[in-house]
Amino acid sequence: MIPAERIALWADRLRDMAAQGLKYTTNIYDRDRYLALQQIAMEMFALATGQLIEALEPLRETIFSRSSPQVAAAAAVINGDGKLLLMRRSDNGLWNMPGGVREVGETPAAGVIREVLEETGVCCEPLALVGVYDNRLWETGVVQHLYKFTFLCRLLEGGQEGVAPSHAIETLEIGWFAEDALPEGLFVGHVQRIRDSYNVWRGAMRAHFD
Repeated sequence: MIPAERIALWADRLRDMAAQGLKYTTNIYDRDRYLALQQIAMEMFALATGQLIEALEPLRETIFSRSSPQVAAAAAVINGDGKLLLMRRSDNGLWNMPGGVREVGETPAAGVIREVLEETGVCCEPLALVGVYDNRLWETGVVQHLYKFTFLCRLLEGGQEGVAPSHAIETLEIGWFAEDALPEGLFVGHVQRIRDSYNVWRGAMRAHFD
């Protein structure tokens, strides 16, 4: 882990401590200390990511005031030919399984249905949990701690055509790929999750967990 990643994860831990403290404290002096701790976390995150602290200010209420790791989920949509749905993201140019951060009020499974439809226009149905992954163990350049669900999904009849992605701005291109012909530029955090997804597709019953 490079120093910038380590600093970013320290900042994420401080963010969580400050958010927990601000949520539960009833002491005005402790509140001031937690606010100061939150500010330090934001400054460390800015340093680690090369951003101006002003650029992070909109995240103070939405991210830095929220306790616990974030939760995200991805869909391994495998069609009848054994091909996997992948999208090339516009923010990093890498091929990924469709997915994203969960929203309050939705289940992880419902969230992947929404994300797949928004990002690719494909309609799918979750069949099984592939696993729950700690992004610190599987990705590089980690700046925020996330728990990532992966679901094996099936393509619904007619779900591969006719629907334009509502969030097409997030996607450069979409493709279906055989297990032995995955594209170059595959997001490293999805390599093992794709292997595990195919294992579940073939009948493996035990989900992965970190």
